[in-house]
Amino acid sequence: MKVTPTFFSTFLFLPFAARAAQVQDPGLKLPYDTTQDLADVVKIFTDSYSTYHEYAFGHDEVAPSSKKPLDPRNGWGATIVDAMSTMKIMNLTTQLSEALNFVRDVDFSKSNTLDTVSVFESTIRYIGGLLSAYELNGQGDQFLVDKAKQLADKLSAAWVQENKIPYGFVDFNTSLPVKAISSIAEAGTLTLEWARLSKYTGDDKYRRLAEGAARTIASNPAPLPGLPAQGINPSTGEPVGRYITWGGGSDSYFEYLIKYAYLSNTDDKAFADAWFTAVDSSIRYLKKTSTVGDHVYLADIDDNGSVRLVGSHLACFHAGNWMLGGKLLNNQTIVDVALQLNDACWNTYAGDATGIGPEAFAYTTSGCSIFGTANGVPTNQQQFYCQHGYYITSSGYIQRPEVLESNFYAWRITGDQKYLDRARSAVKSFNTYLKISTGGFAGIREVNNRRTAKDDETQSFWFAEVLKYLYLTFDDPSHISLNDYVFNTEAHPFKLPAPPAERTLGSGQLQPSTTDKFVYKPGSAPQPSPKSNVVGDILNGVTTRRRRMSKIRAGHRAHSH
Repeated sequence: MKVTPTFFSTFLFLPFAARAAQVQDPGLKLPYDTTQDLADVVKIFTDSYSTYHEYAFGHDEVAPSSKKPLDPRNGWGATIVDAMSTMKIMNLTTQLSEALNFVRDVDFSKSNTLDTVSVFESTIRYIGGLLSAYELNGQGDQFLVDKAKQLADKLSAAWVQENKIPYGFVDFNTSLPVKAISSIAEAGTLTLEWARLSKYTGDDKYRRLAEGAARTIASNPAPLPGLPAQGINPSTGEPVGRYITWGGGSDSYFEYLIKYAYLSNTDDKAFADAWFTAVDSSIRYLKKTSTVGDHVYLADIDDNGSVRLVGSHLACFHAGNWMLGGKLLNNQTIVDVALQLNDACWNTYAGDATGIGPEAFAYTTSGCSIFGTANGVPTNQQQFYCQHGYYITSSGYIQRPEVLESNFYAWRITGDQKYLDRARSAVKSFNTYLKISTGGFAGIREVNNRRTAKDDETQSFWFAEVLKYLYLTFDDPSHISLNDYVFNTEAHPFKLPAPPAERTLGSGQLQPSTTDKFVYKPGSAPQPSPKSNVVGDILNGVTTRRRRMSKIRAGHRAHSH
């Protein structure tokens, strides 16, 4: 059936600003001297990278405690490529020069491991990292574009015949895709990088492939307006299951709708309208408030229409994305809700013993008794929930960026000093709990335990995202301004084109949506561990906004990619 949502269900119609509207105040100033803060972040970067350089240079990642290389991303030097844009932003010229020399000799047409190649991961890390470094370094290193093209040409095998949705993995030995169910985040998070590749190669096929996938997802029947199911079948282009989430498996599909509209300067209103419709439905159906602390979260909805009062570190990108989109669409309601979401995500950092947030958490809309108990909360976490307004369902921290990413947007958009103070707190926690004896940094197993064991892996996105967002939070706000750049989901910035004087993002109307026979159950009880995540069931643990499709063990990535 066709459903045309109205504005009156959530927020009144607000006029859309011209595309030339400013995301951040051009006159934004730092309230105090952050020279030491910048130095602290650079030291974390250089210490981490020195450990990688000593024990794993040329490989994807380092195991800093055992002093061994790791190759979860096909052995093309993921850390080097992921780190280049941050090196340029931090003015680390020696490291950048060495990185560029390394990349010049990488053959992206063959995998250096026995693994198949992830279209999503290779796009956001390698193609995104190469093209962003090309731009930031003055567009003089043509080999960076050539390398991105070499990789994309091999990944193009993921699109079979006339299929609009790519398969998630390609065997580079046979140039054939691995035929399996995919997710909307995998298929819908390619537009920024592949369209930019078309711009620099003059070949529009890359943009057409990526854009076709995103359009197909947006036009499919959805359980709720603008909120497609997490799973998708590349062979048919049809949805699989009805699981709805802003977390892994769906997250960056939503993220790229508004970012692609912003970056592409397109006359097509479809992308911004699809994003606006998703946000409108999320405020109507997913927005929930905890009984303790009145924290605002976005719930999931499972295949049966039941609300799951769960959250994740991955999903906490949504606050920054909503701030960006709300400013672009001149919709203060969206910005205000985003700031509430951001505060709730930061609360998961503030509430833990280490000052670092967990991989996954949950909450309840039931009240706490005078004895410190709450319905739906595990017995051993009831007092914690009644004190903090969330409880931990997966206790690790694997160097994820999303909370600090949204904190960066909050600072750049509001100018409120509390966001600088939060970033400073995170730097202190990282130095206290993530640093190891070799000088490197790694994730931890238990965020609420000051004696927690550490992981033996330094993620490549630690360099690409976490440390870049922290650095830019303390840097001159005019540097990599949100008025001038848009970040891909791996935090690689792309330069925005000059906006047309009159063009607007979106039509100012919610997108008419085709919904399936879906029954929404707003009174459903919380279930902290989703069991019916169709992509997770089929692919044994998909988490998708970044570092995806790896097998998950106890909240941590196994090294058997």
